Amino acid sequence: IPLLSGMILLTWQKVAPTSLLYQMSPSLNMKILITLAITSALLGGWGGLNQTHLRKILAYSSIAHMGWMTIIISINPTMTLINLLIYIITTLNLFLALNFSSMTKIKTITSLWNKSTPMTIIIFLTLLSLGGLPPLTGFMPKWLILKELLANDNVVMAILMALSALLSLFFYMRIIYATTLTMYPTSNNSKLQWFCPQTKTVNIIPPLTILSSLLLPLTPMFIILN
Repeated sequence: IPLLSGMILLTWQKVAPTSLLYQMSPSLNMKILITLAITSALLGGWGGLNQTHLRKILAYSSIAHMGWMTIIISINPTMTLINLLIYIITTLNLFLALNFSSMTKIKTITSLWNKSTPMTIIIFLTLLSLGGLPPLTGFMPKWLILKELLANDNVVMAILMALSALLSLFFYMRIIYATTLTMYPTSNNSKLQWFCPQTKTVNIIPPLTILSSLLLPLTPMFIILN
């Protein structure tokens, strides 16, 4: 499917089921939620390991993030909404950057560095934030969720979720490794490109990049909101 259609599926389409889970959270079975959440997080992390299409990788990432939202909804529903908000901001930024660059596979990003270096940096920062690498914004919801699980004596669940986060972070790091430290065969050998006016807007990408990368210092504010 087109990148913009995938963006809608992975962001806007999550609002309705998450809203239902939020409203029904007091009456949901905790054991079933924990089983589904851990399965979703591990499946999302494991399934994205051998993928080369960026859309498939982001689809498995979406499955993993849904597991993080589900596991905390019975303990702290507000944390689920915070996680959803940060996930939507980060995913929007990544899809808009990929759509602007017309990138759909890992090997096509290798030629992006000499076409648009700033866009390459934005994509890499957003991928690392989506994987939850500190000190980027994506680390904050995972940190707070693990903190809540440990505070409620759910040590085993916290360990399993942390391991699933490492799986997701691994395939994001693999993308960055494949596109920076290795080079696929490409016909684009010149750093100088002919100037062509861009028809795609990038006005929203810079603020989304700031939000998806630099919100970690605001963590105390989110703790107060809980």
